[in-house]
Amino acid sequence: MKLIDFLGLLAGTLTTIAFLPQVIKIWTTKSAKDISSGMFLCFCTGVFLWLIYGICINSLPVIAANSATFILASTILFFKFKYS
Repeated sequence: MKLIDFLGLLAGTLTTIAFLPQVIKIWTTKSAKDISSGMFLCFCTGVFLWLIYGICINSLPVIAANSATFILASTILFFKFKYS
């Protein structure tokens, strides 16, 4: 593995796992009242576009990080609508 790919995967992993505490907190408290639906809708759209970009340029770090981030951010958005 190239060093630059490792750097990308590490960066993607760290920024993606940053969403886990929020997902867990919303799931356990059943409350997403302080989450901005507009921000997360915009964020999910942007992450999805990054995923498409990563697929187009065939970049594993971009694809992996944005796939996982999209799943976690979409989960938060889903909970926002479910618990509102």
